Amino acid sequence: MTRHTWRAVATACAAGALVVGPLAVGSTAAAPDSGSTSPHDLGIEQKVDPAIAGALERDLGISRGDAATRLTFQARAAGIEDALERRLGASFAGAWVDPTKNVLYVGVADDAAAAAVQAAGAKAVVVDDTLAELQGWQASLDAASPDAPDQVPSWYVDVATNSVVVSVRAGGEAAAQALVERAGVPAGSVSFEATQETPQTYIDIVGGNAYYIGSGSRCSVGFAVTGGFVTAGHCGRSGATTTSPSGTFAGSSFPGNDYAWVRAASGNTPVGAVNRYDGSRVTVAGSTDAAVGAAVCRSGSTTGWRCGTIQSRGASVTYAQGTVSGLIRTNVCAEPGDSGGSLIAGTQAQGVTSGGSGNCSSGGTTYFQPVNEILSAYGLTLTTGGGGTTPPPTTACTGYGSTYQGSVSSGAAVAQPSGGSVSVTRSGTIRLCLAGPSGSDFDLYLQKRSGSTWSTVAQATTSSPNESITYNGTSGTYRYVVLAYSGSGSYVLGATTP
Repeated sequence: MTRHTWRAVATACAAGALVVGPLAVGSTAAAPDSGSTSPHDLGIEQKVDPAIAGALERDLGISRGDAATRLTFQARAAGIEDALERRLGASFAGAWVDPTKNVLYVGVADDAAAAAVQAAGAKAVVVDDTLAELQGWQASLDAASPDAPDQVPSWYVDVATNSVVVSVRAGGEAAAQALVERAGVPAGSVSFEATQETPQTYIDIVGGNAYYIGSGSRCSVGFAVTGGFVTAGHCGRSGATTTSPSGTFAGSSFPGNDYAWVRAASGNTPVGAVNRYDGSRVTVAGSTDAAVGAAVCRSGSTTGWRCGTIQSRGASVTYAQGTVSGLIRTNVCAEPGDSGGSLIAGTQAQGVTSGGSGNCSSGGTTYFQPVNEILSAYGLTLTTGGGGTTPPPTTACTGYGSTYQGSVSSGAAVAQPSGGSVSVTRSGTIRLCLAGPSGSDFDLYLQKRSGSTWSTVAQATTSSPNESITYNGTSGTYRYVVLAYSGSGSYVLGATTP
């Protein structure tokens, strides 16, 4: 397969790139506390759900420790990518992560923009084509899709090679080349990829948390939203009725797009969670886009909880019913019946299952409709596991020597006492109690100052909003850190020291 060649850029290997090595949990320079901040800034690396780490270990062949490192890195990389895309404007040429080295790369179309990328903590790669140009040529292929031959099942922007990749089945090479020429895509900006895939929509068997359409066809719930849930558009047309949960398709678009939303009938309660098919659920904390190369997991009732990586964003694929564009292309496996189900990166919603090829025995390619596009199209609000900002009971954590109250947003951390620390003058037992908002996952850390750094000496990190610590310590300077692993809201913290 012919690939586009990058032009070298000296700054691409600068030491300041966003690279994650061994995680130094609980070791950070001491600094004045100033309210909510990044957990990393307080010496706290966010915990990784062991079920998610286990699924990545199974499907990606990496250790659970490496899975935790990768997920933590991806969360940081997503924020940097978003900021750089806004700052670089027209010169932005996409971003991707190296899944083995945990490095964030950002493509730029001019040398001057490389310095801004390096300053933000990523590695710059100077390329010929901007992301907007590549997306424009993909759109030209979309417009030509009614004439697309059967041997050309999909095309997508590959930011890592700075090209539009056209997938071709055996015998379709000449037809694919003719399609590209009709669409006016420059020869130097396209590459061809041999494939055996024959994409189809996953609608035959129940997928995800099942729901039924009309007289008996079945699909999967994607993500809960206020008033119902989002799913794949090919699962039902507007006005179609559903059962389990009962509702009505309030909007649907397919082909072109593959999204829909179902307005649920009264008595059905949207919950911000995804079924992991091991008797547990992963909380949905938001919908921040993960970078190309990021690890993701999918939920569907046919094949359960499966993981892989993002290969491209904005891909186009041609089904028998027509072409769908703007999809997330992944190597997560799926099978018929998984349609409409959830794609999630850590705790961040990514998309709903559209279709693909292959299976979970031999592997395959699966495409997902981005969830943020669905939310925007219908003006919907994603339901998250935080339950809003409902405060905990005011009687929580009573009977302690000191009581602290505050609020913290999902993914952030806060140190107490605010702007200070606690001096413990003798050895003895330190007792801490944390009560967070219902439906959230708040964690508690006890840190001790050692010279100019804070080190975590005890922690409580269950999946509950409430935590407690009993620690036999020596005299010294301590502080308490509250981490909102998922969900946002108010908390009460009780502390008793010797």
